[in-house]
Amino acid sequence: MNAFPFFEYRNGELHAEDVSLVQVAASHGTPTYVYSRASLESAWQDFNHELQGRDALVCYAMKANSNLAVLRTFARLGAGFDIVSGGELRRVIAAGGDPARVIFSGVGKSEAEIAFALSQRILCFNIESVQELDRVAAVAVSAGCAAPISIRVNPNVDARTHPYISTGLRENKFGVDIETAFALYRRAARLNGVRIVGIDCHIGSQLTDPAPLFEAQDKMLEMVDALAGEGIAISHLDLGGGLGIRYRDESPPDPRAYMREVLRRIGQRRLRLLFEPGRNLVGNAGVLLTRVEFLKTGDVKNFAIVDAAMNDLLRPSLYGAHHEILPVRDIGAAPRRFDVVGPVCESGDFLGKDRSLATAPGELLAVMSAGAYGMVMASNYNTRARPAEVLVDGRQVHLVRLRERPEDLFSLERIPDCLAAR
Repeated sequence: MNAFPFFEYRNGELHAEDVSLVQVAASHGTPTYVYSRASLESAWQDFNHELQGRDALVCYAMKANSNLAVLRTFARLGAGFDIVSGGELRRVIAAGGDPARVIFSGVGKSEAEIAFALSQRILCFNIESVQELDRVAAVAVSAGCAAPISIRVNPNVDARTHPYISTGLRENKFGVDIETAFALYRRAARLNGVRIVGIDCHIGSQLTDPAPLFEAQDKMLEMVDALAGEGIAISHLDLGGGLGIRYRDESPPDPRAYMREVLRRIGQRRLRLLFEPGRNLVGNAGVLLTRVEFLKTGDVKNFAIVDAAMNDLLRPSLYGAHHEILPVRDIGAAPRRFDVVGPVCESGDFLGKDRSLATAPGELLAVMSAGAYGMVMASNYNTRARPAEVLVDGRQVHLVRLRERPEDLFSLERIPDCLAAR
């Protein structure tokens, strides 16, 4: 199966939909993130297909990619949004999203963030500790309202994914264990300022085996039934996200098949279903376009030194993550083995190791599957300006984020008078 159906070679050049990436680089430079609108919409339709006619809401986990054009694409399709900060809520609003379709997750919500979310009448706060429950209740009482809440339950299910993106075990900082959650629901039922509406669970990201997801779902359903027995009614079940994508040779679950099994396990329960996919919707919809600066050969290693770096795409350095790296043009040369590295002054600055590539100085490479946790994790380390972002729509290319300029990076800094030139 082609993991990148909207990125394909035509006449020896890699295209995003109907646009050559050579053309994109000529118009917008490198490094540049390139997103396919058709890929975004196709992934959404795959995830949402089995939910037609059901009381359900797919809330895009925007931490994966929060570009306004990406958010607007999903908002126009009817998406809700899963946010983890007040800033992300402001992005949803700026993109034309509906705050009434927003779920606020995260373990460290500030009083100001809670007050702003209440003023925007969001759908739900996912509560992750007793301290947070009390804070949300207090802020809501001060605002003269009741905050809709769901408690994020940690079911102690091993997602069998990278430890940095596993969130469902007791040792993880997210959510509360099942035993504590029961006590928290009882506390919430007695508190002024909150209104119980749901239960939430998210065990991790990049899951390629759906079995842990179903195990967690079954535990949540048992808890819904037990709470009902105590007179605590749950109106929605939020099953989080986590479905993986193909980066290399993974065989991730088919979203439609996954959803059919979710619905089967729900049975006749009258629950609204919420989901929080992120990577699954955007991961394979984007590439990082970069240009080869030098080919450095040695006795032990060959290096393709490119103009993108770990500050542009952190996942390989942070997680040891694999991204396919493809030449944008067929130059007819024999491939050689290279570590693909950037200019940042760190030995950990690499985009891929030991890759077979037919390339040359000045040629373009496409780092695939870069639509999720790419630009959102970019930094200005080494005073490097972050890339431009473009959205391809058929034959059209739209610049959706300007490339930063070096002077932008220190425009907010000030030299105090005590250090003024003499």
